[in-house]
Amino acid sequence: MSIEVSSLSFDYGRNRVLKQVSFTAQDHELLSVLGPNGVGKTTLFRCILGLLRGYRGQILVDGIDISGLGAAGMAKLIAYVPQFHYPSFNYSVFDMVLMGTSVQVSAFSSPGRKQKKLVEEALERLGIAHLKDRGFTRISSGEQQLVLLARALVQESKILVMDEPTSNLDYGNQVRVLTEVKSLVGEGYTIIQSTHNPDLAFMFSDKVLALKDGAVLGFGPPDQVFTEELIYDLYGMKVKLESLYHDQVRVCVPKNIADKAVSPGFVSNL
Repeated sequence: MSIEVSSLSFDYGRNRVLKQVSFTAQDHELLSVLGPNGVGKTTLFRCILGLLRGYRGQILVDGIDISGLGAAGMAKLIAYVPQFHYPSFNYSVFDMVLMGTSVQVSAFSSPGRKQKKLVEEALERLGIAHLKDRGFTRISSGEQQLVLLARALVQESKILVMDEPTSNLDYGNQVRVLTEVKSLVGEGYTIIQSTHNPDLAFMFSDKVLALKDGAVLGFGPPDQVFTEELIYDLYGMKVKLESLYHDQVRVCVPKNIADKAVSPGFVSNL
């Protein structure tokens, strides 16, 4: 499934947050959205999810204009993985994931054997089946993020929107979550995530969308979009982009550190 956003603009009162934003994301693609805090990434996601309706422009999901869809229709197309989730009750991991199947049953029915099997399969796939009876609030933040991803999977929507899925995770869990995300892309999912980590975005993404002041600063394959100038424009940080493993990996090194690393004085002090 695909998402096509055309000339999207949105205002909060007199404050224009999004300015003529356009991009596409196809199946088998992971699109990473980058930009400083307050640039409009969350507003963009809320528009795509149908939570904000007062936008100008057009959002198409598989050619369908979402402006005519209700909550149930949107849930069949797009699943959302939030950055944080604080349930009112300490639901078990199994029940947290089972909530993702609610779109498959009527308001007067309970999840059945099919839905419970989906939960078991999702937990097993993500390597967290051993946590199914644990309370959601009693597991680590990395495990919680995998639970939220499992809940999105059982929704059986082929588009996932993820709001900073690796935020507050240690490096190992960041790579683990993004590896699972990338495997879903290989199975035909369309996934859009926001991130503050350009190194991991380059490593895992098929496309990147760079936003500044609500407008598109760059869009396309990461090896074409990521430049030292773009990183400076986004974050006000001068960096050196170092290429590794035949340009399969690029690392942003702050320029003051990069300059010291090549100086004779730096080497003699090691």
